[in-house]
Amino acid sequence: MKTKLIAIILGMAGALPIAGMADVKPSGLFTDGMVIQRETKAPVWGTADVGEKVTVEFAGQTKTAMPDETGKWVVKLDPMPASSESRAMIISSQVSGFKLQVSDVLVGEVWFCSGQSNMKYQLRKLANARPKVTEEKYEPVAAYIKKEMDTARDEMLRLFDVAEKTSAFEPLETLSGQWEACSPEANPEFSGTAYFFGRELRKALNVPIGLITCTWGGTRVESWMPAEAFQQDKEMAAYYERQRSGLKKLVKKWDPKQAEANYQAALAKQTAKGKGRKPKREKDPEGNHKNLTTLFNGMVNPVIPYAIRGAIWYQGESHGASIAHRYGAHFSAMISAWRKQWDQGDFPFYFAQLANHKDPVTEPVEFNSWALVCDQQRRTLGLKNTGMAVLNDVGEANDIHPHNKVDVGKRLALWALKNDYKQNIPVCSGPLYKSHEIKGDQVIILFDSAGSGLMSGLKPVMGTARKTGEP
Repeated sequence: MKTKLIAIILGMAGALPIAGMADVKPSGLFTDGMVIQRETKAPVWGTADVGEKVTVEFAGQTKTAMPDETGKWVVKLDPMPASSESRAMIISSQVSGFKLQVSDVLVGEVWFCSGQSNMKYQLRKLANARPKVTEEKYEPVAAYIKKEMDTARDEMLRLFDVAEKTSAFEPLETLSGQWEACSPEANPEFSGTAYFFGRELRKALNVPIGLITCTWGGTRVESWMPAEAFQQDKEMAAYYERQRSGLKKLVKKWDPKQAEANYQAALAKQTAKGKGRKPKREKDPEGNHKNLTTLFNGMVNPVIPYAIRGAIWYQGESHGASIAHRYGAHFSAMISAWRKQWDQGDFPFYFAQLANHKDPVTEPVEFNSWALVCDQQRRTLGLKNTGMAVLNDVGEANDIHPHNKVDVGKRLALWALKNDYKQNIPVCSGPLYKSHEIKGDQVIILFDSAGSGLMSGLKPVMGTARKTGEP
């Protein structure tokens, strides 16, 4: 979907040169096919020269704004009901004659979908059962997803994928990407988790659904946190200062010419030895996507304050032994900071608990970072308006990227459908520990979300859990 840019020059003698037309720049989110969040004051913003009065027209509304001293302008549309009618938004300025028509705009529900590779993993990757990795019992999931990818078409389900970008020290304002509607042509690049989440919402709500995916594989939660989030306690603040100081030293020492010389020397040495494998190039440390705050600055900040209903999140696999014990504190700080930045109150934030991976541990172990991160995720439920999709029955021993994103999306959607859309759903989660009491030689445990009671169950790869009666 390409945005149509119409330059209109008003008058003759006073006409501005064509170069002046680029002075009004709406955010990159405002492109053809966009979905606006219903029933809220949705911001439309961008940059312009100081004094350049900007007008936004949509659905019978006309809003105007003047840029502030930094050149940023913003208007807020009045709340609107959901609409599947394809309409145009006009952004213009009489001063320069700028006029931009954003076509095929819908109004519905918008969700921000972020995290690392299990949120990023596209349908095309999930539809591929890899013989060396995928166990035979998981092949039906891949086949199901492939059929969905090849046949699903829904103009009311749309996705905007934020391009990967880093910024270690400064929050950015610009981003690139485009809105795509669900179709066999676009589906291969859709996030599997986001797609199946959105599909469930479409089925239940029958309104347009917009998904903004903002992902990068192999990343820690600290990369997605704004700088101020690290000031929530002394340990976090000290960690931030150590990491930031170390990065500044590396950046100061970085010499691209020397790095290239080192690479060429290493390459010549390898070639002389007859080894075909090329050495790794040294990279600019400032561009490392694992730096603190770098993905918030480069990818999340440019999306804010786009109106959203809430966020879904799938991340945590990259947290090893060194920092796993702080995952809960950092994750909670990130959620709170995002909510503060968006200024939409405590919007819903639903996240996936890590799926099981590798063979079961049969003997007691003193420390397991995977289990610790899972527990830290569970404790994050103490934050208001959060929910957790438990995935310990859909993981794969041989693949850290389990194919079954169908249940991942559905379980995340159940939280939203029950809590935010007030659907008639008895429980939106598996049983969660609430409290316990010791009576003699017994421990009595109370659970939330227990439904009609607990059972010993078995979850088929594709299908609903069933009672087994086994221990």
